[in-house]
Amino acid sequence: MGVDYVVIVGYLLGIVAVGWWGKRRARSTSDFLVAGRRLGPAMYSGTMAAVVIGGASTIGGVRLGYTYGLSGAWMVFAIGFGLLALSICFSARIARLRVYTVADMLSLRYGDSASVISGLVMWIYTLMLAVTSTIAYATVFDVLFDVPRWAAVVIGGTIVVGYSALGGMWSITLTDMVQFVVKSIGVLVVLLPVAVVKAGGFSELSAQLPDSYLSFGSIGGESIFTYVLIYTFGMLIGQDIWQRVFTARSDRVASWGGTVAGLYCLFYALAGAVIGMATKVLHPHLADADSAFATIVKSALPTGVKGLVLAAALSAMMSTASGALIASATVANNDIWHRLRALGGRTVHRQTGEDHDEIASNRIAIIILGAVSIALACLLDDVLAALTVAYNLLVGGLLVPILGGLLWKRGNLPGALAAMTAGSVTVIALMATEGMLANEPIYYGLAASLVAHVAVSLSTRPTDARVLDQWRRRLAGQATDPGSGRAAQPKTAATSL
Repeated sequence: MGVDYVVIVGYLLGIVAVGWWGKRRARSTSDFLVAGRRLGPAMYSGTMAAVVIGGASTIGGVRLGYTYGLSGAWMVFAIGFGLLALSICFSARIARLRVYTVADMLSLRYGDSASVISGLVMWIYTLMLAVTSTIAYATVFDVLFDVPRWAAVVIGGTIVVGYSALGGMWSITLTDMVQFVVKSIGVLVVLLPVAVVKAGGFSELSAQLPDSYLSFGSIGGESIFTYVLIYTFGMLIGQDIWQRVFTARSDRVASWGGTVAGLYCLFYALAGAVIGMATKVLHPHLADADSAFATIVKSALPTGVKGLVLAAALSAMMSTASGALIASATVANNDIWHRLRALGGRTVHRQTGEDHDEIASNRIAIIILGAVSIALACLLDDVLAALTVAYNLLVGGLLVPILGGLLWKRGNLPGALAAMTAGSVTVIALMATEGMLANEPIYYGLAASLVAHVAVSLSTRPTDARVLDQWRRRLAGQATDPGSGRAAQPKTAATSL
């Protein structure tokens, strides 16, 4: 195991070093929060794929493959479909808005009051997403170092908080590229073929497993439909995803780069399911399906290579955790804390020389929320349950007003507020009565949100013409980049990466 220790420790030290190097690039609020909006196609595709494929997709994807076979790929398939839909249909418009948060978008579209409820819902979602990835660290550290669960969470969480606070999105982007490469090699190039060969090849998988394991529908139509509702639509509106869209140097990069990342997700989904199937053949009686990934790594891989694959798993967890953490801090600082300060009589203008204070306050937010996510991760233990709660709140509360704002001109502020309130309350009430993993919360939450948005919007006055004019100007790319003080240039790039 000594070689595995060296590989993992070397990887973690390398990640911290890359994060420290990224600190030098974070000179403005725009640099810290959205990497200066300067990422080119290769960097953008890699970091987007890294942030959407995390611990839940890796550990949870193998778990579902172990339990259901090929149809276990549907959860990560849904994530890939959502990223493809976002990239093809919406990312160009989102990139041209030149904002920092989803709540900023809602403020532009409906008026400032729309950001109050949306900011709170988005903050809860991003914090829970950070918690789910932090929980997953225990799986890797337990296999390699045999440390208590809480210690594994604290070690992994502290590293992520450290490099995220150092350079913000620049540090996260650079570490994500390293993590994307390590993850691709460890899971797709090493673990997938080794697991299949150890299980006897695809012919042996077919012979040893029930026929249902070779069907893409055995997990059930209702489960597939729920995955699409939660994860596909969640990809369209999540702050962690939008904040990556904001890093693209042009709307074309956002569209094409995101499409490549979406296709990568589909392949990763299939790989996770096949790895789970191979584990089922080799270890058919695991007491806990969540341990399938750790079990196949521990039993099938030689020393040294095991360390590489475990580093790949850490990469998946850390990339999602860091993306969710900076998203949570951005929402907390820009959509919640700024408004509290404004109520107290102090208004902060990002374009008038307060970038230093802005970077400092975002660093503090990352550190505080990182500590909170570590504490919550020590108390919770079900990754998929926590992820489901996060996406239920996100999709049930915000999908309708966000897509309504992008697609329906008649939608207005009262309708958006009614949709957020009705959807969120319905989801929370049904999760309390039907169970956190029940399908009813998202079904009825979306229905309540849609009815409220349409009914209230049609029965009240349309959005003010001046608000709509400003919205159309932003969609056309006629905006000043907040945090940099320079006019937006969505079709060109000052820096190519």
